[in-house]
Amino acid sequence: MIDRWKGKWALVTGASAGIGKALAVELANGRANLVLTARRRDRLEALAKELSATYGVKTQTVTADLTEANAPQAIFQFTEDQGLQIDLLVNNAGFGQYGELHTVEVQRLLEMVQVNCSAVLHLTRLYLPQMVARRGGDVLIVASTASFQAVPFISTYAATKVFDLYLAEGLAEEMKPYGVRVCALCPGTTASEFHEIAGHPGHAQGREQTAETVAKNGLKALAAGKSYVISGLGNYLGAHGQRLVPRRLVTRVAAKMFQPKGK
Repeated sequence: MIDRWKGKWALVTGASAGIGKALAVELANGRANLVLTARRRDRLEALAKELSATYGVKTQTVTADLTEANAPQAIFQFTEDQGLQIDLLVNNAGFGQYGELHTVEVQRLLEMVQVNCSAVLHLTRLYLPQMVARRGGDVLIVASTASFQAVPFISTYAATKVFDLYLAEGLAEEMKPYGVRVCALCPGTTASEFHEIAGHPGHAQGREQTAETVAKNGLKALAAGKSYVISGLGNYLGAHGQRLVPRRLVTRVAAKMFQPKGK
């Protein structure tokens, strides 16, 4: 698996931290060249220099804020202007927001949909035609175990990840005749900045996987031609085991897990 993208160019969104950074490191370890994109230029440039020095790969960085509707086109235009053939697109960028829907800023919710759904769809649509024409390429979309059930108090985030999972699974079948592989990576709680940024920093303590483990599981599944993968046996059993009980009960249990203190 680690050599699948050797000498090829991979584009990783949200590459400055967490799972995105871990994916970039794992790909560099397999000697893939990298286009790294995120909002934080300093982190991107530091990571690019580190990966080039450590693994001897080529790196490019493009600072972009995917809350902006034109950001996917700008990223695509950058790779076109640089003459880079992207053989692996990693749609990793995303964020959540914890809290009751009526208390969360409207703009924050809309930006979540933009980053987690619209940008993923837009970037995939931009890069797929070239992959189809070449009869080869790979797309990894980072979804979540939250895409398997409703999750009160992060309802919008869970809904966006349903979109990501279903998009990936549908495209996996669509793209088979063209030799293009598409896979959804569904992590559970992961050691990253996610919960802190989402406003629920204590939720992950003691139950998280490392970002490195999640990244390896995702790339391994993509290379194997799977349409989705749930990272971790416990997460797998949890995601599929809930099918055995009524959906409303699953939602109630999730609500108790995520309910704000004092409610």
